[in-house]
Amino acid sequence: MVAQKITIEPVTRIEGHAKITIHMKDDNQSVDHAFLHVNEFRGFEKFCEGRMIFEMPLITPRICGICPVSHHLAAAKAGDAVLGAPPPRPASLLRELMHMGQIIQSHGMHFFELAGPDLLLGFDADPAIRNVVGLVQQSPEITVKAVQLRKFGQEIIRILGGRRIHPVFAVPGGVNKALSNADREIILSGIDQALETTQLGISIIKDWAEKNMEDIQKFAVFPTGYFGLITEDNGLELYEGNLRMVGRNGGELERFPASKYLDYISEHVENWSYLKFPYYKKLGWPDGVYRVGPLGRLNIIDKIDTPLANEEFKKYKQINNGKPIENTLYYHYSRLIETLFAVERAKILLDDPDLLSNDILNTRHDFKGEGVGVIEAPRGTLLHHYWANENGQIKKLNLIVSTGHNNYAMSKAVDMVAKTYVKGPDIHEGLLNRVEAAVRAHDPCLSCSTHAIGQMPMIVDVVDVEGKIIKTLQRD
Repeated sequence: MVAQKITIEPVTRIEGHAKITIHMKDDNQSVDHAFLHVNEFRGFEKFCEGRMIFEMPLITPRICGICPVSHHLAAAKAGDAVLGAPPPRPASLLRELMHMGQIIQSHGMHFFELAGPDLLLGFDADPAIRNVVGLVQQSPEITVKAVQLRKFGQEIIRILGGRRIHPVFAVPGGVNKALSNADREIILSGIDQALETTQLGISIIKDWAEKNMEDIQKFAVFPTGYFGLITEDNGLELYEGNLRMVGRNGGELERFPASKYLDYISEHVENWSYLKFPYYKKLGWPDGVYRVGPLGRLNIIDKIDTPLANEEFKKYKQINNGKPIENTLYYHYSRLIETLFAVERAKILLDDPDLLSNDILNTRHDFKGEGVGVIEAPRGTLLHHYWANENGQIKKLNLIVSTGHNNYAMSKAVDMVAKTYVKGPDIHEGLLNRVEAAVRAHDPCLSCSTHAIGQMPMIVDVVDVEGKIIKTLQRD
């Protein structure tokens, strides 16, 4: 008997393009190994060389249409550091408010529109209906609320930045527009509905988890370290703060400012992916791998500084009796807890009297020539590192994005899920969808990680070692 290789290309309901290859054992009854291939080429760092530092908040958002705000703000923060121009407090509050809009719209879209078809319709549902259209048909009321939640986040971005995608707002040293009281009232008017929809999502995922605990306990459960921003007293932080690395048991390994990240993080390369594999230097590769994003962030904190999210966080931590939660499918639950925090945090920011101040730009520079900007993008820790000459022209830059940090975790999850669920010789689409869902749970942004574009049809070919196609599944 000839061993088969199954190719899933591209992985669907994610941002960007990747493929999965599943190599069967000689008996074609079980999986030998499965690989996640990020097959776009990374080139953004190189062609940004020579650009001016003030251009970076406008150029880097073009990396992605899903995460433009994250790159916009990280670039501005790196520019602050390069120019030695910390923003006035009102500007920082406005930037953070825009960031809360980004968290709300991205997390909301992922849970309801990207992961939702698997959770609400089932992993084995017909692909023709396992999508947003199918959700509308089955649960029109929930789907409308989901769309409105995302719209609320996008409206925050639009009001501040002039448009929902690729905003023009943050500049090195601050922001370029103050917030009017009328616009503040518009945003405030959407808070209650956003809270209600987020809490509805939490009830949905908890109900789903209760009914699907067997899958949760065997769907890519594995130990890693965890990494992200924290407040001074280990609270959830998405905009400012130092970075914290914890080990597999939840104990702190390091705490350091973003400017020192190269002292602690290195990147490993594999020949089957264009995306690098970051790891904690002191433990080496692969012992030093870690996870970021919602699951990672909730594993490095002790509390959340908003009441509703903190109460939900306490319940969440009891899942594993206070120890780090390793179940990949709990990314969905943790993502909604963060959404709840972002809505509550937006309300706090909107109630701050400094938010309406016109003191929004620091024009006094103390040029440093090098700077790091860090932010917790929806998918995890995003680092922008710029080196510039005395004219403010970029000489070199380094970007480590959220999806890059999670590359090992996604690859490990794909392999584990394939070995758990894919059994031959008759391999149906629903089993392959579970393998895709291992990637989808991390909500990767592969355009960010590789800074490229590509095509999005899906073809699954089952071939033998001689390249003969045995079976083909196709999804347009």
